[in-house]
Parts: sequence; structure tokens; C-alpha cells
Amino acid sequence: MNITPRERRTLAWGAVSLALTGIAYLWQGGSGGSTATVVAPTDSIALAEKRLARLRDTAATVPQKEEILKGVAAELAKREAGLIPGDTAAQAQAELLKILGRLCAAQQIAIKSTELVGIVPLADAYGEASVAVNLECRMEQLINLLADLAAQPQLLTTSELQVTAANPKEKTVNVRLGISGVTARKLVPDRLIPKKGAGL
Repeated sequence: MNITPRERRTLAWGAVSLALTGIAYLWQGGSGGSTATVVAPTDSIALAEKRLARLRDTAATVPQKEEILKGVAAELAKREAGLIPGDTAAQAQAELLKILGRLCAAQQIAIKSTELVGIVPLADAYGEASVAVNLECRMEQLINLLADLAAQPQLLTTSELQVTAANPKEKTVNVRLGISGVTARKLVPDRLIPKKGAGL
């Protein structure tokens, strides 16, 4: 059987082609070619729709939460209207003395002396400013003064009350009266504010 030169060339090219194909096959790890694997999407349309429904439900509650927040803020503002005003502790205590002076004048009671007791923390959000006065008055004047104190719009309380006899002939008593008022927390000195995590 005779092979023509043309057939020899065809066989040679076929052998070379087969050798190159084998090398390429082995080079790619025998996989026959790298094919990109298709990854299924992690979120299906149903999951996306559920997430969207949850977000819509959450967004629908925002106006209600804002309304509740406005109501709470208004209630807080109404309650905090009774705070003793002042930018410093001394101003708050001066305001307390001014209130006491006005109420004593209304009952025709003379204040003998005054004392700034101090300011301390009150719970976590407020401070408590205190002052004391020494008076001489009749018992009914003292009772009326205490009733007037309780009727004030400010958040006041009697923190000290000492009564001793003064002049039996005129039926007067010596009184040491201390009152406290609620102030903003910023007026409390830093040294009096307990550090977080500090034990008693």
C-alpha cells in the first residue's frame, strides 16, 4: 500500500493536533476544559418578597412611634416645668431662697438667717438643691407657710423642720426650715456623681 505525500502530511498534522489536544487536556487537570459553575442565587424571589413585606411593616409603625415619642416628650416637658431654674447650683439655691422669701413675706414672717445647704444627685437624671432658713413666727403662720410651699408649681419638698419655743408670751416659735427643689442634673458637681461600676 502506497501512501502519497499528501496523506503523509495529513497524518503528521493529525498526530501533532492529537498530541497538542492531549497536552491541553492534561494541563487543565483532566477536566476537559474549565467550565464556570453556575451558583444558584441565595435569595429567591419569595424570600425577597418576605423581606420587603417586613420592611414595609416596620416602616408603617414609624409614624405611630413618632407620635408616642411626641406624647412622652410633651409629658416630660410638662413635668420638668417644675424644675428649679438656674445655670449654676448657686443660681438654683438663690431661686429657692427667693421663693421662701416671697412666701414668708406673704405670711409676715421675718427670715433671721439663711444657709445654702448644697446640691446632690437625685436618681440618675436630676439634682436636688437645698437651702435652710431660721425664722421666728407663730404656729399658725408656720402652718400656712408649709401649706403655701406645698401649693407651689415648682417641685419642692420640706427637707428639714425643727421647732422650738421662742416667746411664750407672744406664742412664737423658733423654726429651722430646710427646703429642697429638683434641678437639672448638669448643676450637680462632678465629684458628687457616682462613677459607673463603682461599688458602694
